[in-house]
Amino acid sequence: MTGTNDPVLADRGTRLLAAIVDGLILAALAWALTNVPVVNALLTPKDESFFALNVGALLVGYPLFLVVQGWCLVQRSQTLGKMLCGIRIVRTDGSPASAARLLGLRYGVGYLTSISFVLSSLYGIIDSLLIFRSSRQCLHDTIADTKVIKA
Repeated sequence: MTGTNDPVLADRGTRLLAAIVDGLILAALAWALTNVPVVNALLTPKDESFFALNVGALLVGYPLFLVVQGWCLVQRSQTLGKMLCGIRIVRTDGSPASAARLLGLRYGVGYLTSISFVLSSLYGIIDSLLIFRSSRQCLHDTIADTKVIKA
């Protein structure tokens, strides 16, 4: 049961919309970067097998995420998509989340899985399905001890 001053959890649909907006922004920028030969060489896997490691995705993806979303996350506890959707990230006790918690635990751990298609896929499925718990916390929320609330 929540008190009258407790923050209201963001609904699942709003979180999904924010994630889609963030994904589209990063996908558009990543697509544009594929026109840069050095970046394209990093992103093109040498081994195209199902279990191949893709270090390039990690070396390009996370720095790109930090450039696009880092300042907003550190200053406002929001990604661009979360800002547009009126939601933000806090600790489970309602206190502000630190930069290390947001960038390292909440997002960094997930980005580490991008080194492998299989690992990334498994993490993504588990992460997404856990939002259907009553706490509405995805795996990345649980790892970082965060929740997403209406701003």
